[in-house]
Amino acid sequence: MRVIGLMSGTSYDAIDAAAAELELVGDSLVLKPLGMVSEAYDGELRELLSAALPPGTTTLGEVCRLDTRIGQAFAAAALRADRELCDGRAELVASHGQTVYHWVVEGEAHGTLQLGQPAWIAEATGLPVVADFRPRDIAAGGQGAPLVSLVDLLWLRGLPGRPVALNVGGIANLTAPDGTAFDTGPGCALIDAAAQGFSGGALSYDTDGVLAARGRVHGPLLDRLLQEPYYALPAPKTTGKELFHLGHLRDALAGFGTLPAEDVVATLTMLTARTVADAVRAVGATEVVASGGGTRNPELMRMLGDLLPGVAVRASDELGLPSGAKEAYAFAVLGFLTLHGLPGTSPASTGARHPSVLGSVTPGRDGLRLPPPTRLRPTRLLLE
Repeated sequence: MRVIGLMSGTSYDAIDAAAAELELVGDSLVLKPLGMVSEAYDGELRELLSAALPPGTTTLGEVCRLDTRIGQAFAAAALRADRELCDGRAELVASHGQTVYHWVVEGEAHGTLQLGQPAWIAEATGLPVVADFRPRDIAAGGQGAPLVSLVDLLWLRGLPGRPVALNVGGIANLTAPDGTAFDTGPGCALIDAAAQGFSGGALSYDTDGVLAARGRVHGPLLDRLLQEPYYALPAPKTTGKELFHLGHLRDALAGFGTLPAEDVVATLTMLTARTVADAVRAVGATEVVASGGGTRNPELMRMLGDLLPGVAVRASDELGLPSGAKEAYAFAVLGFLTLHGLPGTSPASTGARHPSVLGSVTPGRDGLRLPPPTRLRPTRLLLE
């Protein structure tokens, strides 16, 4: 089955559309990557989305407009992926949507909201669409994240030692071989917020880690940032930009006077590296397989490597999954599992009471034609 996975992370810079050929062969799920295309949000939509995200306020009217506009943007990305990567022969679209709120109180997830109305994708492509993946896991008592953990477990099974999968997007998360999975804290969220704030919006992020490389880590500021209670919570746990936003940084900066922008960005980069490294050590990892936009920040990756002597840190590309497309491929897998009636969660990772078949299905142009269900759950993911 040819499946298109759609993903836009908490950095909300672009929609990634990855296409894969997926097939169940015995207890293995075989994935053949077909490539990825990326569509940046247009400037107006990105500004509307940014203004609506915490700590900003919004209205139901704006939520409705964003749901429609984001759905249309996802539909355009799916159409392009079908045309360029699948020769117009895709059979399913799996859309993560755009996370705008993740409702967590005292470590318990109560709800989550991803916008990007799937009806626009189904109407544009004519294909069935699996969307709204996260709420079912939360309804079952889980965190609703990190959902890529099941794919990580299937993919890394059989590798020597204790490899962990690390994704560094706006928020960073990892998956350990025993199923432990959680958000470690900010990936690029605070770095991006600082770059945007200090540049007056001229910069979206610290390109190639240039600002961090020019600065020096400010020890007292780092110590204050590390006092955030989230880091001490036990797994499973999740977080988001509801916590790690520009206001969080401004609170931490109070009383330090005017610090050079480069020093603040260097400190925030070290914060991400430090909290990730602490999490990697806590699960006894011998290797880190990294993906996500943060892997394109050489200063962040250098700091992480320095903090983890004796632990190999390599990009997921070396194992066959492009680091920039891994999450989109993961949701293609989750959509495929849903359509076949198979669970897409690991309770050990999310804290749910049981595994769940995820998402809601929007029929395509020809109605809903489900493949025969299977009870044989895959135990490993093989790349072709």
